[in-house]
Amino acid sequence: MGDNAGRRDRRGQIGRLGEDVAADYVGRLGWRILARNWRTRYGELDLIAADGTTLVVVEVKTRASRTFADPAAAVTPQKLRTMRLVTRQWLAEQGEFWPVIRFDIVAIQLDIADPEDLERATLSHHTGIVE
Repeated sequence: MGDNAGRRDRRGQIGRLGEDVAADYVGRLGWRILARNWRTRYGELDLIAADGTTLVVVEVKTRASRTFADPAAAVTPQKLRTMRLVTRQWLAEQGEFWPVIRFDIVAIQLDIADPEDLERATLSHHTGIVE
């Protein structure tokens, strides 16, 4: 149990670091962050942001290993379906109409030796991901 708990804690820490990097990045793009880690029983949306009149739902994938060449490769068609479902739930609770809704992936590769050194992190932004 202890080893699994430690791995989960590290994975959570890595995920939070990546989400912070991604949130800073979209903020620098001039996007307005509407929600972070929005959850339902069906899933979670990492970042929901407004790029002008476009709603952008951002899946953040963070790695501190070389499991995938690009962490975005971990986003499966099932994950994209879940993102659409949960986005519909989020939209149902909002009073605003969005003429354009886009799904993006922000992939963060942290330094393997020192994941907390965010200066060494690399980021790739995949825009308009579809199934």
